[in-house]
Amino acid sequence: MRAAPVRSRGPRGVAAAVPPTAITATTAITATTAVTAIGRGHRDRRTGADRHAAPGHPQHSESEHELSSSSVTVSELASIRARHPEAIAAAWARRVRRPLLGDSGRLMIVAADHPARGALAVGGDKLAMAHRAGLLERLTLALSRPGVDGVLATADVLEDLLLLGALENKVVLGSMNRGGLAGAAFELDDRFTGYRAQDIERLRLDAGKLLLRIDYEDPGSLRTLESAARAVDDMAARGLPVFVEPFISRRAMGKAGTTGEVDKAGKADGAGKVVNDLSAEAVARSVAIASGLGGTSAYTWLKLPVTADPEDMARVCETSTLPVVLLGGEVNGEQEAAYEKWRTALSLPTVRGLVVGRSLLYPADGDVRAAVDTAVGLL
Repeated sequence: MRAAPVRSRGPRGVAAAVPPTAITATTAITATTAVTAIGRGHRDRRTGADRHAAPGHPQHSESEHELSSSSVTVSELASIRARHPEAIAAAWARRVRRPLLGDSGRLMIVAADHPARGALAVGGDKLAMAHRAGLLERLTLALSRPGVDGVLATADVLEDLLLLGALENKVVLGSMNRGGLAGAAFELDDRFTGYRAQDIERLRLDAGKLLLRIDYEDPGSLRTLESAARAVDDMAARGLPVFVEPFISRRAMGKAGTTGEVDKAGKADGAGKVVNDLSAEAVARSVAIASGLGGTSAYTWLKLPVTADPEDMARVCETSTLPVVLLGGEVNGEQEAAYEKWRTALSLPTVRGLVVGRSLLYPADGDVRAAVDTAVGLL
């Protein structure tokens, strides 16, 4: 089963399917990078100064700025990357930023860092997120909706959105550790293969995010725990927020009665799928562990799942005073039930917003606009 196509509102509110190939400048994708003039801009750099460039970043010529509003379509991204890779750094330097929190004090972030961990499935479609044009269409639509503050993703996805002009005045979270590939024997040895703190600072991203899954039976969890603590330190030293997503996890029983454990050679016994424990006790314990990471928690946020029993979230959130955003997770077609769980948890005093990915980008009915607007309404 393939993910439902994106649906947009046609005349008189009629929903119509939009194929991924229909992404053009007319879908509100406007580039903020001088693609066609980037080479000339480098030759003429001495002729003009970029008064909008961030401190420490190269200045750009007037010729670059004259073409900075050139429209770019998804089909042109590969050519830009091949011919003008320097356009990405220039676009980061010019990006218009905003505060992490607006007047409401709430955050609505769309998450799309799943592909870098090899987690491409949505429902019955095992390769749903492997279609980059389709993913970008869904993301740009979501980011265009009122009340959506920003996006969480890895460098490749963020750079595509940057070149398409979708990150202006948006909160941008860089995903930091994606080394724990879904289904791998080393899944819980979740190394930092994405953004580093220095990258987030250099590129002027707004925050970072790290995944922390702890299995008391898996030695890889200890390495992840230690590296997560150092990442918290590195981000805090730069005054940058970091969103920590903690779980108490275990390996489920494998196929045909196998245990799913990892042997000394690092080979998984059977399926051994990693399962996150969403009981109140486990989530509260993960909150306590994550809150204590590093030499300071001043810049630490928590990204938490709603507990199996949503009524337990009040108890869980009493474990720490750190600000919390709720993650979406798999909804398995039960979209209304997910909204209700989020609504209940959003009433808690430490909960500041939502960071949701697949359940909004790939709703069962294909109506991304409606799914996103409903989530925003919960805030």
